Amino acid sequence: MPIALKGIIPVMLTPFTEANTIDYSGLERLIEWYIAGGADALFAVAQSSEMQFLTLDERVALARFVAKTAAGRLPVIASGHVSDSREDQLTELSSIAKTGVDGLVLVTNRLASRDPAGTDFTDNLTWLLDRLPKDMTLGLYECPAPFRRLLSDDELAFCADSGRFAILKDVSCDLPTVQRRVRLTSGSPLTIVNANAAIAFDAMKSGALGFTGVFTNFHPDLYKWLLTRHQKHAQLANELSVYLALAAMAEPMGYPKLAKLYHQRLGTFSCIASRAVDFDISERFWALDALIDKIVEGQESFRARIAAAS
Repeated sequence: MPIALKGIIPVMLTPFTEANTIDYSGLERLIEWYIAGGADALFAVAQSSEMQFLTLDERVALARFVAKTAAGRLPVIASGHVSDSREDQLTELSSIAKTGVDGLVLVTNRLASRDPAGTDFTDNLTWLLDRLPKDMTLGLYECPAPFRRLLSDDELAFCADSGRFAILKDVSCDLPTVQRRVRLTSGSPLTIVNANAAIAFDAMKSGALGFTGVFTNFHPDLYKWLLTRHQKHAQLANELSVYLALAAMAEPMGYPKLAKLYHQRLGTFSCIASRAVDFDISERFWALDALIDKIVEGQESFRARIAAAS
């Protein structure tokens, strides 16, 4: 039986040094920051981790470090298969599976073509399932890069019925789809965890068991409160959900470097280097520092209100 995966699951950043190597000191501080912020699990080696820009050795080392540093305090799941051929993906996934992580996440766009009507998804998935460790908890991730491939209802039902999967990181960004998927997977080990901030609150109220969007890198604690306390403080929860949705609109402004700039302010990272974003985000997106100031101001305001309401 897969381990249970739900709650607030940050999609982890990968800090780099000025020499373009992984900054493990910064990564350790980031892990502790997530845990202090109420994270229920950690998703390493994802798109936010810049997995498409990491070598296999780096992806493996990254997953191993996160699992070792978390030290059983919360589950660690990881992806990291970026190749086109299923043989190469098996090598990637098998390597990640040996790092000590608690779950292995399969990327849907690696398992089928761009054609949503294609029949190869189930064939490729079955081929991998036959070869991956039978005792390894598995997840699914509708990663938007290099293209977003949403699961069909039949494909989701196949995964739920297999009993191998614990989580779908839903990137449909569509509340009716989330609601339908919650119904489709009811009674199975597979939980639906939404990744879109605009529908996060409504998805939670509809039975999606958490949140795993990119702004878990800014305020996981606020999402945690929204998930766990909204029923007792309905008005405050609704106002917070509006703030969270609006704050997340900053994502197109150079994420993940945007989040690294925020963490540089916090002292988590000493450097905001990114392999995925190789331009100066402050030069391209005017008043970016002022925008982060407003995001922080909103955080502080809601944290104070939450403390007063507790």
